[in-house]
Amino acid sequence: MSRVAYQGIAGAYSEEAIRRYYGPEAEAVSCASFAEVFAAVERGECAFGMLPVENSIAGSVNWSYELLMEHDLRIHAEVILRIRHLLLAAAGTSLGDVRVVRSHPQALAQCSKYMIRHEFRAEPAEDTAGAAHDLQEHPEAGVAVIAGRTAAERTGLEVLDRAIEDSPSNYTRFFVLSLHDAPRAQRNKTSIVFTTPHRPGALYDCLGEFASRGVSLCKIESRPRANRPWQYIFYLDFEGHCCDPACEAAMIGLLRRSSFVKMLGSYPAATTPVDEPEGCLEDPA
Repeated sequence: MSRVAYQGIAGAYSEEAIRRYYGPEAEAVSCASFAEVFAAVERGECAFGMLPVENSIAGSVNWSYELLMEHDLRIHAEVILRIRHLLLAAAGTSLGDVRVVRSHPQALAQCSKYMIRHEFRAEPAEDTAGAAHDLQEHPEAGVAVIAGRTAAERTGLEVLDRAIEDSPSNYTRFFVLSLHDAPRAQRNKTSIVFTTPHRPGALYDCLGEFASRGVSLCKIESRPRANRPWQYIFYLDFEGHCCDPACEAAMIGLLRRSSFVKMLGSYPAATTPVDEPEGCLEDPA
């Protein structure tokens, strides 16, 4: 049975991603922070870690990418989870009573139009399930939380509204972290970090190593370099395994043109799940 570390408490979306990928037999190990997820895997306390890295509405989880740069864990797989947000409150609360909504900043961002439309005031929390648990333990008048179905079932909070995310195409991408490289799959993806020399055309030349060999890029994002103002790190995902001939040649070319390259992992590429009905939670009254 795999032990998998995740940030948050029972009912968090990261725990749901663990169940989706590993099945109900996996042991999900709660951690207080993303940094503790990395530490649990590095110490061997957990075989894997589940890390949210990107949402299709709110964008990248910046702290996750910072930790990927700082640590030497490998990306072992990716998981894409359909995110359905519910508005939850203590028993007896109606939608019209709500003035304040608490949740993780990413969840609040994913529901920003809904929040504006209802004139709710956002209050950030450590995580979605934690916000739900805290409200269950300490009910407050006029306060609701944004969380998922699992958190609603475990806390018993009332569902005031459902599907409140700004877009029906709301997905979060997770990385499965490990000390070891992933086995090669039929469809692979590779993630790297690199920097360029400070000269005109440097990034163009680096990316040209992939274009000239027909290697498709999935994502590129720049992040500021710590302690080096106005210099940037580039996070890059591309299709294929690092040992594929075209990908290997592109990486060798990148090494010649860049200042620094770090391999984050080659891993099985996930398929975005087909949208399905939410399930059997009762409709709000």
